[in-house]
Amino acid sequence: MLDETRITALPNRPGVGYKPQHYSDLISDAGDVAWLEVHAENYMGSGGRPLAQLRHLAERFPISVHGVGLSIGGEGALDPEHLARLKHLVGWLNPTVFSEHLAWSTHDGAFLNDLLPLPYTQATLTRVADHIDQLQNTIGRQMMLENPSSYLAFSESTWSEPDFLREVSERTGCGLLLDVNNVFVSATNLHYDPKDYIADYPLDKVGEIHLGGHDEDEDDHGRPLLIDSHGKPVVDPVWALLDHTLALSGPRPILIEWDNDVPEWTVLHDEATRATAALSKVPA
Repeated sequence: MLDETRITALPNRPGVGYKPQHYSDLISDAGDVAWLEVHAENYMGSGGRPLAQLRHLAERFPISVHGVGLSIGGEGALDPEHLARLKHLVGWLNPTVFSEHLAWSTHDGAFLNDLLPLPYTQATLTRVADHIDQLQNTIGRQMMLENPSSYLAFSESTWSEPDFLREVSERTGCGLLLDVNNVFVSATNLHYDPKDYIADYPLDKVGEIHLGGHDEDEDDHGRPLLIDSHGKPVVDPVWALLDHTLALSGPRPILIEWDNDVPEWTVLHDEATRATAALSKVPA
């Protein structure tokens, strides 16, 4: 288990996922945006304009690095080359936090361009905890683990998702990243009340909250099917679920994710302003 005395924290204010087309806007007037998130895999190169811009931004904003390619839940070992590149990035950038997904995305040496679900069993728990221990020891700091968006449930699961995440956190010392949109998507797809999920979730371990947009579809039976897409504004029911969550957890750093069909800065900033309004209703 990692020594938690080294844990740092983001400000309890809105952040956004950084996109290069917004660089000039952020430098000139970031407004309500107090911190930035970048995807680790986009900055593992050795130079060029993207790294230069990130270095400049890191002088002005706390940075959260979010990984998408480690395959924390994969059956195989973590890729040592990927770990080495991540260690180098964390070393020179010195981000405020690092996070990854409770998912798997590799098999037999092949990388699958998706974040795939896991059964919540004792074997999965042991594997995920071992991988997190290895990761945290490699980068020398705590990570946060994000809850997935789900489209199916495994009959062999013996843990609920909140209990599984709580146990992983207690075994490894990792923090948790609560994606409220993922909770809403999963609850809709699997037909449970998202407030019940939040009630069971270990909110005391949450160091960051994510919000994003989703696409609406139907399953084969004509029931709603939501797809986590990060390509639209956050919908009103997810904002309401955020209000409910913050009333229980207290203020937390809130990230607006928008990775596809990226809008103009003013649209993204309006989402951050709405997050500021949500935080303003919560006692410090």
